[in-house]
Amino acid sequence: MDSAITQPPTFSTLIRTASHEQHTEAESSTFMSDLLGGRLDVRAYARYTEQLWFVYRALEDGAQALREDPVAGPFIRPELARVAELERDLAHLRGADWRAGLAALPATAAYAARVEECARTWPGGYVAHHYTRYLGDLSGGQIIRGKAEKTWGFDRKGDGVRFYVFEDIANPAAFKRSYRELLDGLDVVVPDDLEKQRIVDECKRAFALNTAVFRELGAEFPLSA
Repeated sequence: MDSAITQPPTFSTLIRTASHEQHTEAESSTFMSDLLGGRLDVRAYARYTEQLWFVYRALEDGAQALREDPVAGPFIRPELARVAELERDLAHLRGADWRAGLAALPATAAYAARVEECARTWPGGYVAHHYTRYLGDLSGGQIIRGKAEKTWGFDRKGDGVRFYVFEDIANPAAFKRSYRELLDGLDVVVPDDLEKQRIVDECKRAFALNTAVFRELGAEFPLSA
């Protein structure tokens, strides 16, 4: 008789596998496929960068009150901060007056509002949004950076793509491992299985919100026939 005991999956594995379908849907959106395929011009890339600014401002404004929180606090790392880099990219893409005419798509406004709500009321939900954005930046975001440099002629890791450059993270692979260890540590600070499932569900929601932004960007920048 096999006496081996099957260990339950770690929380980082659970959250990754549970949101795989939504993650794939976001990555394979028409807008992102066209952008990465070089079929859209730099205006579409600038508009996408603009939408990211609204979401990351919500994430990083919300972080200020969560630094000492036992659930969310350990995830708030200064080397991840992206708003300053986004603003530098937008100044390069749109000029010094880049804030003039800045506009969030309806889906972006809904996404940012949900991040703000979680930051105010639910640290576990904030972690779900933090995870989906920042670990994505460290992974798939590097593909976007490379394509943008090649397609629109940005300097390698220079203005226009600085959002994707984490200068203070020398070893992204090691950093991602440490981040996943923090997720696994939620078993201690969030022992309730129902609450952990809520976090997983919020992760799925985060991907759905992101997909909605891509959908609206796709409607704004359809490929010409």
